[in-house]
Amino acid sequence: MRSGNPALKESTFLDLGSGTLVKGDAGAMTLNGTVNKTALLLVITLAGALFSWSQFTTALAANNPGAVMPYVWGGAIGGFIVALVTVFKKEWAPFTAPLYAALEGLFLGAVSAMFELRFPGIVMQAVGLTFGTLAALLMAYRSGLIKATENFKLGVVAATGGIALLYLVNIGLGFFGKSIPFIHESGLLGIAFSGFVVVIAALNLVLDFDFIENGVEQGAPKHMEWYAAFGLLVTLVWLYLEILRLLSKLQSRD
Repeated sequence: MRSGNPALKESTFLDLGSGTLVKGDAGAMTLNGTVNKTALLLVITLAGALFSWSQFTTALAANNPGAVMPYVWGGAIGGFIVALVTVFKKEWAPFTAPLYAALEGLFLGAVSAMFELRFPGIVMQAVGLTFGTLAALLMAYRSGLIKATENFKLGVVAATGGIALLYLVNIGLGFFGKSIPFIHESGLLGIAFSGFVVVIAALNLVLDFDFIENGVEQGAPKHMEWYAAFGLLVTLVWLYLEILRLLSKLQSRD
């Protein structure tokens, strides 16, 4: 079982000592349970986003939009730390996954409000495309139209790793006042790059579906429902942000 999502990897359902499948005494992971917990995490994310969005609106009215930056950095850095904790302590997922969702909500709400201020209507477009992509790929996966073969998995994982490496290099260059131009520019190359990243982020959803299905079939412990929901939320957040970036580049050219 391979996933491009760093939260859902081959050893997720295995005991690190023995290498055998971890099974829980309090019940096994189910698909319905994972779906329900994913829905709950999305609600928590939305609540956090609405709060930070309202704070941005208030700050903007007071001619102090910078007042919302603590939500941006706090949500981003806090979410990253909680995500790392969750990856290494999967049994804590029932507590850390909702916290991650709340922090990401604060970050997404503030960032989305900034994009909306510059490009009115862009947020609803990005949200619609994100969940439309999720629904379309889920149907394609369930119908067998898209199959997570080993070659498919290898390709998506390699592309995801390449994108992550490119972003890390860009962050490193930022400390020296430089950046990789096409990552942020709205030229044809920049739009093509963002389109490629959106496609790869979307294909990671297929790998996540396959990974979760395998976990259910193997009878993973109940807390893995929270962990799987967390992993899926990680991909959805990434997909939403990349769609938002792509739409902003397209609208910048109008």
